[in-house]
Amino acid sequence: LILLTVALPAGAFGPPPNAPLSIDKLARIDDFLNDQIARGEIPGALVLIQRHGKPVYFKWFGKRDVDAGIDMTPDTIFPLHSLSKTVTSFAAMMLVDRGKIRLDDPVSKYIPSFAGMKVGVERKDKSGKAALDLVPLRRPVTIEDLLLHTSGITYGFYGQRSLVKAAYEGIYLGDFDNAGFAERIAKLPLAEQPRTLWDYGHSIDVLGRVIEVASGQSLYRFEKSQLFDPLGMTTTRFFLTDPAERARYAQPLRKDRHTERNSLDVTRWESGGGGLVTTIADFARYAQMLLNGGALDGRTYLSPKTFVAMTTDHVGPGSGVERDYFYFPGDGFGFGYGFGVRTDPGNAVPPPPGSAGEIKWDGATGAYLVIDRAQDMFFVVLQNSPSARQHVQINVKKLVYDAFEK
Repeated sequence: LILLTVALPAGAFGPPPNAPLSIDKLARIDDFLNDQIARGEIPGALVLIQRHGKPVYFKWFGKRDVDAGIDMTPDTIFPLHSLSKTVTSFAAMMLVDRGKIRLDDPVSKYIPSFAGMKVGVERKDKSGKAALDLVPLRRPVTIEDLLLHTSGITYGFYGQRSLVKAAYEGIYLGDFDNAGFAERIAKLPLAEQPRTLWDYGHSIDVLGRVIEVASGQSLYRFEKSQLFDPLGMTTTRFFLTDPAERARYAQPLRKDRHTERNSLDVTRWESGGGGLVTTIADFARYAQMLLNGGALDGRTYLSPKTFVAMTTDHVGPGSGVERDYFYFPGDGFGFGYGFGVRTDPGNAVPPPPGSAGEIKWDGATGAYLVIDRAQDMFFVVLQNSPSARQHVQINVKKLVYDAFEK
């Protein structure tokens, strides 16, 4: 493994190491979230800040279901959407650790149809109409490409319309499993050559299928036996079939009820890229394990060497990977195997809050995870608020870091 960046000293920016957190200042989170609820921006939210292994702030706000008048509760079940990608990526790195898959393996080793993939290059024909040429790959798509979102596999539903993105129309129709979904992806053109651009898309859904082939289990069975059960994550799964659990699901506001699929729609597709649901009790176990460097309660889930590789930037200077407008890790962040990784203060003045080496990710409905090992702290925001999620995430993070005593 080639590590492209050197870890920055913890004090390079952000709060000083071991700086105390002001409980009084953290109370500003209450005011902010209660205001968002009163304005009708979000139905409710739950926030946990844990430091040195103990909660320093744990509160829930608003409603689990506004229409039914049901208050938010600490056992509410939330959709993770793209925060699921971190779990699937971690599961894949467990298999890397065990020698079951290699980062430089071509995906076609596990999904043979990937050997025939082409890149779609758009051009104008003689009449000026857009046409798509399919050109060979310069090199195969690898497991590492899936983990880094450098596979050329994109999403069809955001960004500038193109013939490649148009090819994704209808990809979710009908019922299918991970094997079937991977075959649908294999028939589509890639948006660019592998390892040239960080392009957010269905890479981690394909990685879920690789996990199935390499482990001989369904994605959920592998994650349940190797991660969820050992960690005590009793409610984290792809689909809610128990009526009591379905009743605890956080419902979005009416203005946000446009998500194409959710975990109440029981199908066969275990989407490693966006399908998991969880509770704060479950997700805190996962987050603490990450904060500990891949271990919890005497059990090691990922070796220290592999954990370092997973949480190191691999798309920074010298990697050959470009960034465009849709580089979601954002200012000051590189990308590891599944997480945004804080590498520098960024270009903004003052710099965005956080610490060097911080890892983070979020999902389309507002689930948000920040792991700050320099401060021995993580925080989690759980909400089902697609349209207001970024405003909430940005402000909660600012309020957390503003609460450190200078």
